[in-house]
Amino acid sequence: MLHGRMTRLEAVQMWVNGFNAVPIQMIAKLMQTDPDDWYEVTCPTVGDRICLIDEGEGEGEIVEVYHKTLCKVKMDNGITWRGHMSRMEVEYDDGLPMWGIMWSFSDICDEHWLDDKYGYDGIMAMSQCGFRIFKSFEFGYFFGIDGAGYDFYEVHWLPLYNARGLMWHDPKTEVAAS
Repeated sequence: MLHGRMTRLEAVQMWVNGFNAVPIQMIAKLMQTDPDDWYEVTCPTVGDRICLIDEGEGEGEIVEVYHKTLCKVKMDNGITWRGHMSRMEVEYDDGLPMWGIMWSFSDICDEHWLDDKYGYDGIMAMSQCGFRIFKSFEFGYFFGIDGAGYDFYEVHWLPLYNARGLMWHDPKTEVAAS
Protein backbone atom coordinates (compact mmCIF):
# COMPACT_ATOMS: atom_id res chain seq x y z
CA MET A 1 0.00 0.00 0.00
CA LEU A 2 1.45 3.38 -0.98
CA HIS A 3 1.64 6.38 1.33
CA GLY A 4 -1.25 8.74 0.64
CA ARG A 5 -3.77 6.05 -0.36
CA MET A 6 -4.34 4.82 3.15
CA THR A 7 -6.83 5.67 5.83
CA ARG A 8 -5.41 7.13 9.02
CA LEU A 9 -5.85 3.77 10.79
CA GLU A 10 -3.98 1.90 8.02
CA ALA A 11 -1.15 4.44 8.19
CA VAL A 12 -0.96 4.10 11.98
CA GLN A 13 -0.93 0.30 11.76
CA MET A 14 1.90 0.42 9.22
CA TRP A 15 3.88 2.82 11.43
CA VAL A 16 3.38 0.82 14.64
CA ASN A 17 4.20 -2.48 12.92
CA GLY A 18 7.62 -1.03 12.16
CA PHE A 19 8.47 -0.44 15.84
CA ASN A 20 10.88 -2.70 17.70
CA ALA A 21 8.83 -4.87 20.11
CA VAL A 22 10.66 -6.02 23.24
CA PRO A 23 9.27 -8.41 25.87
CA ILE A 24 8.86 -6.59 29.17
CA GLN A 25 10.75 -9.39 30.96
CA MET A 26 13.82 -8.49 28.89
CA ILE A 27 13.58 -4.83 29.95
CA ALA A 28 13.15 -5.89 33.59
CA LYS A 29 16.25 -8.09 33.38
CA LEU A 30 18.30 -5.29 31.80
CA MET A 31 17.12 -2.94 34.56
CA GLN A 32 18.16 -5.44 37.25
CA THR A 33 21.57 -5.91 35.64
CA ASP A 34 22.34 -2.17 35.55
CA PRO A 35 19.74 -0.16 37.53
CA ASP A 36 21.75 3.07 37.33
CA ASP A 37 21.48 3.02 33.52
CA TRP A 38 17.65 3.25 33.54
CA TYR A 39 15.14 5.89 34.57
CA GLU A 40 11.53 6.72 33.82
CA VAL A 41 10.98 9.98 31.92
CA THR A 42 7.17 9.87 31.68
CA CYS A 43 5.62 13.29 32.34
CA PRO A 44 2.69 13.50 34.76
CA THR A 45 -0.55 14.19 32.86
CA VAL A 46 -4.21 14.94 33.53
CA GLY A 47 -5.90 12.02 35.25
CA ASP A 48 -2.74 10.65 36.90
CA ARG A 49 -2.99 9.76 40.58
CA ILE A 50 -0.21 11.42 42.57
CA CYS A 51 1.25 11.59 46.04
CA LEU A 52 2.76 14.86 47.24
CA ILE A 53 6.32 14.68 48.54
CA ASP A 54 6.96 16.42 51.88
CA GLU A 55 3.64 18.28 51.78
CA GLY A 56 1.65 16.28 54.28
CA GLU A 57 -1.42 16.66 52.08
CA GLY A 58 -1.55 13.11 50.79
CA GLU A 59 -2.87 11.93 47.46
CA GLY A 60 -4.91 13.38 44.62
CA GLU A 61 -5.48 13.53 40.89
CA ILE A 62 -3.96 15.91 38.34
CA VAL A 63 -6.76 17.99 36.81
CA GLU A 64 -4.73 20.47 34.77
CA VAL A 65 -1.20 20.77 33.41
CA TYR A 66 -0.02 24.33 32.75
CA HIS A 67 3.34 23.46 31.34
CA LYS A 68 5.35 20.32 31.53
CA THR A 69 6.49 21.32 35.01
CA LEU A 70 3.41 22.93 36.65
CA CYS A 71 0.02 21.47 37.44
CA LYS A 72 -3.19 21.70 39.45
CA VAL A 73 -4.19 18.74 41.62
CA LYS A 74 -7.54 17.98 43.24
CA MET A 75 -6.48 16.38 46.50
CA ASP A 76 -8.52 13.57 48.05
CA ASN A 77 -9.19 15.81 51.07
CA GLY A 78 -10.91 18.38 48.81
CA ILE A 79 -8.05 20.91 48.71
CA THR A 80 -6.79 22.15 45.36
CA TRP A 81 -3.01 22.16 45.15
CA ARG A 82 -0.98 24.00 42.51
CA GLY A 83 2.71 23.56 42.14
CA HIS A 84 5.77 22.12 40.52
CA MET A 85 5.66 18.49 39.43
CA SER A 86 9.00 17.81 41.10
CA ARG A 87 7.11 17.93 44.42
CA MET A 88 4.96 14.90 43.52
CA GLU A 89 5.23 11.28 42.51
CA VAL A 90 2.83 9.60 40.12
CA GLU A 91 1.33 6.42 41.57
CA TYR A 92 1.68 3.49 39.18
CA ASP A 93 0.54 -0.06 39.87
CA ASP A 94 4.00 -1.43 39.10
CA GLY A 95 7.51 -0.36 38.19
CA LEU A 96 6.92 -1.16 34.51
CA PRO A 97 3.82 -0.91 32.31
CA MET A 98 1.35 -3.76 32.69
CA TRP A 99 1.23 -4.76 29.02
CA GLY A 100 3.77 -7.53 28.29
CA ILE A 101 5.53 -5.69 25.46
CA MET A 102 7.45 -2.45 25.31
CA TRP A 103 8.54 -0.76 22.10
CA SER A 104 11.29 1.43 20.77
CA PHE A 105 11.18 3.47 17.60
CA SER A 106 13.02 1.95 14.66
CA ASP A 107 13.28 5.25 12.77
CA ILE A 108 15.82 7.86 13.88
CA CYS A 109 13.35 10.68 13.03
CA ASP A 110 10.87 9.30 15.57
CA GLU A 111 13.67 8.87 18.11
CA HIS A 112 14.74 12.51 17.63
CA TRP A 113 11.13 13.68 17.98
CA LEU A 114 10.89 11.82 21.29
CA ASP A 115 14.17 13.13 22.68
CA ASP A 116 13.49 16.52 24.31
CA LYS A 117 17.00 17.76 23.53
CA TYR A 118 15.76 18.43 20.00
CA GLY A 119 12.98 20.72 21.28
CA TYR A 120 9.91 18.75 20.13
CA ASP A 121 8.41 17.96 23.57
CA GLY A 122 7.93 14.38 22.36
CA ILE A 123 8.14 12.92 25.85
CA MET A 124 5.32 15.18 27.03
CA ALA A 125 3.22 14.36 23.94
CA MET A 126 3.76 10.60 24.35
CA SER A 127 2.92 10.84 28.04
CA GLN A 128 -0.33 12.63 27.18
CA CYS A 129 -1.14 9.76 24.78
CA GLY A 130 -0.96 7.34 27.70
CA PHE A 131 2.52 5.88 27.31
CA ARG A 132 5.08 5.31 30.02
CA ILE A 133 8.57 6.08 28.75
CA PHE A 134 11.89 4.79 30.03
CA LYS A 135 15.40 5.77 29.02
CA SER A 136 18.56 3.73 29.13
CA PHE A 137 21.81 5.57 28.56
CA GLU A 138 23.08 2.50 26.73
CA PHE A 139 19.98 1.37 24.81
CA GLY A 140 17.87 4.51 24.32
CA TYR A 141 14.13 4.99 24.83
CA PHE A 142 11.50 2.31 25.41
CA PHE A 143 7.79 2.91 25.90
CA GLY A 144 4.86 0.85 27.04
CA ILE A 145 1.16 0.93 27.79
CA ASP A 146 -0.17 0.66 31.32
CA GLY A 147 -3.55 -0.79 30.41
CA ALA A 148 -5.48 -3.70 28.93
CA GLY A 149 -8.93 -4.59 27.66
CA TYR A 150 -9.55 -1.71 25.27
CA ASP A 151 -8.57 -0.61 21.75
CA PHE A 152 -4.93 0.54 21.89
CA TYR A 153 -5.17 2.06 18.42
CA GLU A 154 -8.04 4.34 19.41
CA VAL A 155 -6.68 5.34 22.82
CA HIS A 156 -2.90 5.40 22.26
CA TRP A 157 -1.58 4.83 18.74
CA LEU A 158 -3.91 7.15 16.75
CA PRO A 159 -3.38 10.03 19.22
CA LEU A 160 0.39 9.42 19.04
CA TYR A 161 0.33 9.46 15.21
CA ASN A 162 -1.53 12.79 15.38
CA ALA A 163 0.80 14.22 18.05
CA ARG A 164 3.79 13.15 15.97
CA GLY A 165 2.35 15.20 13.09
CA LEU A 166 2.50 12.37 10.58
CA MET A 167 0.39 12.64 7.43
CA TRP A 168 0.82 9.28 5.72
CA HIS A 169 -2.90 8.94 5.16
CA ASP A 170 -5.15 10.40 2.50
CA PRO A 171 -8.09 12.39 3.90
CA LYS A 172 -10.15 11.52 0.78
CA THR A 173 -9.53 7.80 1.31
CA GLU A 174 -10.46 8.31 4.97
CA VAL A 175 -13.82 9.86 4.02
CA ALA A 176 -14.53 7.19 1.38
CA ALA A 177 -13.83 4.40 3.90
CA SER A 178 -16.26 5.76 6.51
